[in-house]
Amino acid sequence: MHPLLLPPALRFDRHDEAGAVTAEYAIATIAAVGFAALLVVVLRSDEVRGMLTDLIRHALALPA
Repeated sequence: MHPLLLPPALRFDRHDEAGAVTAEYAIATIAAVGFAALLVVVLRSDEVRGMLTDLIRHALALPA
């Protein structure tokens, strides 16, 4: 069906989405910053720091 034959409420106009990509980038950036902040909080905890230190020590240990 030709787009002009559709009722006005169902017509797709490309101008209706102006700025949508910018908004999507903004939302993705905010989500990434939130995830990075959460990662910093988790990595600063003593338990996680100890686990990572043990993992690195174990990985770098030379076989006997």
